[in-house]
Amino acid sequence: MKKIFYEKRFFFIPFGIAAILALVSFVVMQLWNNLLPEILHVGTITFWQAMGIFILSKILFGFGGKGGGRGGAPWMRRKQMMEEKFGAMSEEDKARFKQQWKDRCNWGRRGRDDWRDSWKDAPIAEKETKDG
Repeated sequence: MKKIFYEKRFFFIPFGIAAILALVSFVVMQLWNNLLPEILHVGTITFWQAMGIFILSKILFGFGGKGGGRGGAPWMRRKQMMEEKFGAMSEEDKARFKQQWKDRCNWGRRGRDDWRDSWKDAPIAEKETKDG
């Protein structure tokens, strides 16, 4: 029984994919032809043009998916990567990492308006004020 199913799936899978592609292309064509000519004053498109637009958008914007792998948003992959790295750190490493970022970003070190005055202490700013 399983052997028959596995043999038939190679026959039905291409037809299923073609049917889904045709359905999505039809939906794209209908949405385009019913919305965009009124909104953007563009012409109507054919079924084959809709299929081309759909395939082009999949090539340009990806095939979806959740998180990791090829699909998913890049920020989700970076977030997942950072969570994995942070999860593998010891408590001391986590504290050191947090301190480095606090030092780098000056969290809690300066008031809201102190950044305006901090540039005056820079050597370049002193040189410009002495010359000018």
